Amino acid sequence: MQTVLKADNIVKHFYQPEPFEVLKGVSFEAKKGEFLSVVGKSGCGKSTLLYILSTMDTDYQGNLQMNNETLTGLSQNALSRFRNEHLGFVFQFHFLLPEFTALKNVMLPALKLGKYSAKEVEERAYEKLNSMGMGDFALKRASRLSGGQQQRVAIARALVNDPAIIMGDEPTGNLDQANTRIIFDIFMKLAKENGQTIIAVTHDKDFAAASDRIIEMSDGVIVN
Repeated sequence: MQTVLKADNIVKHFYQPEPFEVLKGVSFEAKKGEFLSVVGKSGCGKSTLLYILSTMDTDYQGNLQMNNETLTGLSQNALSRFRNEHLGFVFQFHFLLPEFTALKNVMLPALKLGKYSAKEVEERAYEKLNSMGMGDFALKRASRLSGGQQQRVAIARALVNDPAIIMGDEPTGNLDQANTRIIFDIFMKLAKENGQTIIAVTHDKDFAAASDRIIEMSDGVIVN
């Protein structure tokens, strides 16, 4: 299986209120089409790790590679371009623009990428919404959708540029059991059918147990 992400000896310090080593030499690889769950108690470093993997935090020691490209040391502009093309993000809070329609929200990352015409972007956005079962809600304002529907729109938005890796930070944290199951099944389908790699930080034991592999963290290191 092709390796799409490689983290090598990632060390991260916080300096406020006093110096603290939050990640202590974290190394792991993720394969194409693998669904990973990152678990551990609050404060163990899992969200900090995800923030570094997502290229949002560049203040660390170690080396990060994705799609055979070394990302450590690249400029913010280069990282921003890489992120928009190769990474998709799904958060606990969906961060949709409430006054925009579902369709407009999904189109935004593709318009920013500038790879497709406006018409193609709209077609891609409809296609992703349809794949989430949200096609009929495309022209509804995001503020008029339920929590579960908003999260599916957020996933469609994360998918619009066909990223190699989708990162989730507590992606089902605000959802009930039925919607959690829907989101989990969507992720599993993306991994198995599209070959997209999913890396999700979660507190949900059932969610983690059903994924392909669990990375368990404790006090800044991977313990399992």
